[in-house]
Amino acid sequence: MLPLITLEEHFISTKVRSGKKDDHYNDFPPSFTSKFQSLGDERIQDMNNGSVSLQVLSHAPLDAPLAACSDINNELALAISKNPDRLAGFATLPMEDPKAAAGELYRCIKLGFLGALINNHLDGQFYDDEQFWPVFEKAQELDVPIYIHPTYPSESMLKPYKGNYADRIASQLSAYGWGWHSDTGLHILRLFASGFFDRFPKIKIIIGHMGELLPFQLDRISGISRMWGKKRDLIQVWRSNIWITTSGMFSLAPLACLLQTTTIEHVMYSVDYPFSSNEKGKSFIKEIQKSGLMSAEDLEKFAYQNAEALLRVKAKSLE
Repeated sequence: MLPLITLEEHFISTKVRSGKKDDHYNDFPPSFTSKFQSLGDERIQDMNNGSVSLQVLSHAPLDAPLAACSDINNELALAISKNPDRLAGFATLPMEDPKAAAGELYRCIKLGFLGALINNHLDGQFYDDEQFWPVFEKAQELDVPIYIHPTYPSESMLKPYKGNYADRIASQLSAYGWGWHSDTGLHILRLFASGFFDRFPKIKIIIGHMGELLPFQLDRISGISRMWGKKRDLIQVWRSNIWITTSGMFSLAPLACLLQTTTIEHVMYSVDYPFSSNEKGKSFIKEIQKSGLMSAEDLEKFAYQNAEALLRVKAKSLE
């Protein structure tokens, strides 16, 4: 089995759970919650079961002020220090205060974090608004990636998903059933349209879930976007500034589309643990091997080498 690095893998800090009715994690069964909260033996065992050499952890979707983010990052840093060969981290940032978020990113990189993972929006507000750009300016200066991750919709974002069916269905459609992914794909297009990538030509952005629907639409939107007057066209930005993980998706058809639209050096394996299991990811790796969709050389890039290059880490064999 190849060494595997995974980049969209989550935990939940017990220090910041609200306990309120709207806490999205209240309905998780205890067996699932324990996987989120484990930063030790249970997590490492699950990694071993899925042949994951190095897991880059980040907090599950959460908006939090600086003090809470710092607590989360300190908790994660301590866990990493106990298993430095197996665990690494993306910082949690207080995007409600971009200057403080930039400062926390700097602090966390000095602690050994590899970048940051941020929510796809702040209560419905996307980051093409220049007030958020100090965070990305600091990331470019530090030469570390920012992972833009789906998050739960704001109240105003829920309206298009409500229809002639139960609110439970609308909630699922607005999140992991559709909205998470379409909103994150839209976010990348909003950043491009705003001139974000002209301002930050060396920024490194990671998105998950096989590209958040963008690979399928890339040819159509790239032609349209040439009329937007940007220094580089969308395809150039896609190939230079965007990295994509397969997190939470384990089928060959979207992977084939992704590989046909994206340079292999920017495609990386991930699981989305514990929303998905490491064992399911391991089976998918074997399915890719059997399919011939990737050469042996490209499969190594996908499994761990691209992540090593982007994050400046090294995957150690579990054998």
